[in-house]
Amino acid sequence: QVQLVESGGGLVQAGGSLRLSCAASGGAFSSYPMGWFLQAPGKEREFVAAINWRGTDTYYAGSVKGRFTISRDNAKNTVYLQMNSLKPEDTAVYYCAKGGWSIVSNEYDSWGQGTQVTVSS
Repeated sequence: QVQLVESGGGLVQAGGSLRLSCAASGGAFSSYPMGWFLQAPGKEREFVAAINWRGTDTYYAGSVKGRFTISRDNAKNTVYLQMNSLKPEDTAVYYCAKGGWSIVSNEYDSWGQGTQVTVSS
């Protein structure tokens, strides 16, 4: 069973940047696509970005396209989310997830505990 641990969240001013990391252990990380989702208070979990197993193909939610970049380092069993030009509406708990190549959260079979991102105006 793959375990996922996110890090890198925090408080940042609007227009700033953060880089989230998700470290995987306990499984064949490089065999699976990976995704990032966010969940704001009182809202449903939303798709942010996904990357294929080789890191050669990505796709993004329209709200983050051009500002966020997903990448992975299979040698380090880690997937990243570089977030630039952050906006207050990006404030949420961010989760990484394994196994889906989809915007639908239940297509993913393992989840991290989440990391809080707060963007102040």
